[in-house]
Amino acid sequence: MPTGFVGELTVFVLALLVGFEVISKVPATLHTPLMSGANSIHGVVLVGVIVLSSEVHGPLGYTLTFLAAAFAGANVVGGYAVTDRMLQMFKKRPTPPKAGTGGDGR
Repeated sequence: MPTGFVGELTVFVLALLVGFEVISKVPATLHTPLMSGANSIHGVVLVGVIVLSSEVHGPLGYTLTFLAAAFAGANVVGGYAVTDRMLQMFKKRPTPPKAGTGGDGR
């Protein structure tokens, strides 16, 4: 297993490439369920930050914990907003009234 910065950078780049390949092969009908899964993962990250915050001491730890909580919270809120918008696309639109009826049903 490679060690040091170069090894970690190699693993990071390979993870990016594999992630891009996997996501690019997902059909459009599965994007909404995958977003829901991603939202729950970010929720777990937020819970982890809360648990970790009890062990932090010092200004650097507080700052990093705050940033982690802010980013995880933004991901949860943004993910649910995107998922809700995606789900709105699948709702039936109301049918417009027929021409000549006046809209009151007479």
